Amino acid sequence: MNLILRILLTAVAVVILAKLLPGVIVDGFLSAVIVAIVLGLLNAILKPILIILTLPITIVTLGLFLLVINACIILMADKFIDGFGVSSFWTALLFSILLSILQSILYSILKDDKK
Repeated sequence: MNLILRILLTAVAVVILAKLLPGVIVDGFLSAVIVAIVLGLLNAILKPILIILTLPITIVTLGLFLLVINACIILMADKFIDGFGVSSFWTALLFSILLSILQSILYSILKDDKK
């Protein structure tokens, strides 16, 4: 149940950011749910591999290269999903940062409701 709620909250965050950022396009809420699922799968499967492969550059940049990895994950999701589009790398980077912030806010609200 918690996983479904997190996917729906991420989909809401994707829709909100698509309305705010000019370079991000989402066709509808169903596309946003698919984006949330694909991002979750890419973050669970591909992101740890990318982190291990890029560990030296991540250490040299004091962890800032992880933002580049997040943007690449967003761009991969753009390639996999027809109803989702990101115009450039910089838009994907900004989308990634704002999505993380918005997810943190929404998940904290969810955690407060459980108590």
